[in-house]
Amino acid sequence: MEPWPLRNLVLRTQRLELRPDDDYGLHQLIEVARAGIHPPEYMPFDIPWTDAPDAELGLNTLQFYWSHRAQLRLDNWHLHFLIRLDGKVIGEQAVHGRDFAVTREVSTGSWLGREFQGHGYGTEMRAAVLAFAFDHLGAVQARTSAYVDNEASLRVSRSLGYVDDGTMRDSRRGEPAVQLRMLVTADRFATFRPRWKLDVEGIDECLPLLIA
Repeated sequence: MEPWPLRNLVLRTQRLELRPDDDYGLHQLIEVARAGIHPPEYMPFDIPWTDAPDAELGLNTLQFYWSHRAQLRLDNWHLHFLIRLDGKVIGEQAVHGRDFAVTREVSTGSWLGREFQGHGYGTEMRAAVLAFAFDHLGAVQARTSAYVDNEASLRVSRSLGYVDDGTMRDSRRGEPAVQLRMLVTADRFATFRPRWKLDVEGIDECLPLLIA
């Protein structure tokens, strides 16, 4: 038996390939982060991990993804899909399930290198994991959140059918900030999903790790 079946899981859209993180891909991801994700004066993340010096960014990144791999459990799992365009890593798309077998709810988060933003890849990779969660895992709803001034992220969410679901106060770089919570159901996504069909390989062997 394959001890880590997630290494054979592949999602393909019309332009992108998504695979759960591996060490070779993570080293590419680190270089994407070092090249820049956002303007230095703006912080889109609740944990300001991109503020770390280059000397620390690489190790911090590896330890974060390694920890989620090592701690994967049926009742609390994180899948971090590395996004590849023409074989090159350009960002990551996460999907998280807590007590998923009961709640059938996932949450998502993502980022792209700055040079790859503005081409629709963010919408495409989010649509990919939503289709994966709804069509292949049996999720009934998905959540996400973004700061109210993160217009790009909010625009992606709304284009895929998310609706506002309240706010939460947060601390961003030591200052108060407000995040907007957003929610999309499987039925609502069905009316907003893109026309292309998601191609999925290696899912059957992964299901015992995710939904029992």
